[in-house]
Formats: sequence, C-alpha cells, structure tokens
Amino acid sequence: MKIVDVEAFPTSFPLPPGGPKLGIGQAVKRDAVMVKVTTEDGIVGWGESHHGRAHTAIATLIRTTLRQLVLGMDAFDTTGINARIYKYQLASHGMGAGCAMAMSGLDMAIWDAKAKALKLPLYRLLGGSSRPVPAYAGGVALGYQDPAALIDEAAPHMEAGYRAVKLRVGDTVKDDVARMEAVRTAFGEAVTILTDANIGYSIDQVRQVMPEMDRLNIGWLEEPFPAHDHHLYSQARGYGTTPLAAGENHFTRYEFTRVLEDGVIAIWQPDLSKCGGITEALRIAGMASAFKIPIHPHSSMTGVNQAASIHFLAAIENGGYFEADISKANKFRDELGSAPWKIGTDGNVRPNEAPGIGVEIDEGFLAAHPAIEGPGYV
Repeated sequence: MKIVDVEAFPTSFPLPPGGPKLGIGQAVKRDAVMVKVTTEDGIVGWGESHHGRAHTAIATLIRTTLRQLVLGMDAFDTTGINARIYKYQLASHGMGAGCAMAMSGLDMAIWDAKAKALKLPLYRLLGGSSRPVPAYAGGVALGYQDPAALIDEAAPHMEAGYRAVKLRVGDTVKDDVARMEAVRTAFGEAVTILTDANIGYSIDQVRQVMPEMDRLNIGWLEEPFPAHDHHLYSQARGYGTTPLAAGENHFTRYEFTRVLEDGVIAIWQPDLSKCGGITEALRIAGMASAFKIPIHPHSSMTGVNQAASIHFLAAIENGGYFEADISKANKFRDELGSAPWKIGTDGNVRPNEAPGIGVEIDEGFLAAHPAIEGPGYV
C-alpha cells in the first residue's frame, strides 16, 4: 500500500477579545496543521501536526521535505518511515522541534490509513481494547478568573460526568491558591484537581505554591518551567510532594531519556501531534512502563489528535487520563470533523469504533479557515 501523496493544511480561526488567558499570555487565535496522506488504493488518512506557533512553517516542511522522503514507501512500514525521516532530517541536525511536530501529523495520518485499510478501529491495530479511559476537563479553559466565576465554569463539567479538572495556574501565587481552594471547597475530595502553569512560574513561586498544593491534595503541577530547564525541575522537586508533570514539549524518545535519567518528573505527557507521532509515542510509553511511570498524553487542537489520544490510551498498559478539551468555542473540535469523543456519566471516554481514528474531516472547513499569520498569544 504505497503512499502516493502527502498534503498539509495550515488552518486558523480568531478568538474573540477577552478569550482564555494562560501563564504564557492572552490567546488571540487557534492554529493547527492537518496532514492528509493518500495511498495507491485511494485510502485517505488524516493526522494533526501541532502548530508550534509557526503553523505555516510546519506545513511547508511537510509539503516539501517530508513528502519527498516518504512518497512511494509502504504505508504499513511506519517503523521504516520513521527511521527514514530520522536518518535524513532529524538525526544529523539535532532533535529539531519543527521536524518532530511535522512528522507527528504525517505518522498519525499513516496510522489512520493503515487501520482504515484493515477496516479496524485504531485501538485494535495498536493491540488495545475498547476499555473506559478516565478523562479530565481541561484544554484551553478554566483559566484566570475570580473564584466564583471559576466554579460557575467548572460546575457544568462536573455535572456532565467529569471526575477530574485541570486549572490554569502561573498567575500570582495568592490568586492561584484562592482558585484551587474554591474548587476544592465547591466539589470536595471526590474531584481530582490538576494544575498547569504553562511555564508561567518562577522557581520562587513554585517554592511558595508547592506546600499549598500539598495541603489541597493537588494531583500534579504541570510545566512550571520550560522543558529545557532541567535544573529548575530538580530544584522544585524538593519543595513538596505534589508530582511534577511535563512532556508535551519534549520531542521524541531521546528527549524523554533525559527526563527518565533526571528522575524528577513523575507524570509523562507526550503529545501525539508533537513527540514524533503514534509510532514514537508507543516507544515513549514502553520506556516509561518499565519504570511504572504513567502516561497522561497532552491532546492538542483538533478532534483528530484528541480521538487518536484515546485510541492510544486504550492500547498501552500505563495509560492515565485523557485531556478533554472543554473550551467554549473550539471550531477544530466541533466543526472540522465528526464528533471525536463523548464523556460518559462515569467520567470516562471510549475510543471510536469506526475504522481508523474515526473522525471524518470536512475539507471545506480547511478551505474556509486559511492560516492567520502572527503569534497566537500576546
């Protein structure tokens, strides 16, 4: 089943003023890169490459260099395709984030095509089962706001069935603690509270906030610092018992090897649209499983990556939470394709049963939402 074409579509939509604010700034738009692979049999697979805040550049890399590397290769040879990209593009020029993100969407699309060719849902091709996967309400929402407004935002998700929620921290320590306290008071110990700083904390702020997180029984503190600040993660580990989480900005198993050696990040969060794709994520999960490290993948912009993440979690032995994007207006989740997932009243999701990833893409949406240049956060 030879690959005869590879296409990449950078796409964007603007956010209204006053949209989500995170530790890295105010969101003004959302970007994504969709990858389409066509085989000689006419089978089409879709994947998502994370935009990397440079979505047109990622799409160009796919359309040119990566496309030329994989045309004519057997779509079932995902290991060989990954190795070819590594040899000719990645290894000799370092663990480039751009290449890792570009190859992620390509790899995901090829897995989608493989599963469609075999008329299997992806989780079955990966060796998994249709088991329930716990989900937390997260995504680009539950950000900086008054505690009362935060409770109002979280309440419908708890009523929908979620048993866990992820709050945005990285504001002031005082305000972050007030929000965590409000959620704990409102929903009690039955709800797991997770936090994500989006690299917004200084080491001094982490020193102040970690004891408060311990007191409030917070499930994890995600990305207080940039991924490369290994020394800060090591230092922060001594400030409390709340687990440190990271991984969405670690690319390929080679960067996770450093995470493993450091031994301070207890929660691994590879993103299938960033880490190198499903092929690479399986390797990362396998490496982590030998050390009983749980995998809670970061799921990005579109329903394709979100649905693929559920298939992945249903197929690995050390899978944890699915990150459910619960943002109020995500066209990539709601309009780009068919429904990627549905939360159950038990707080779980299940993988789609249609062949492949199970999300049908509307190419008209891509035509109607061309790339918007410029930064996504200000």
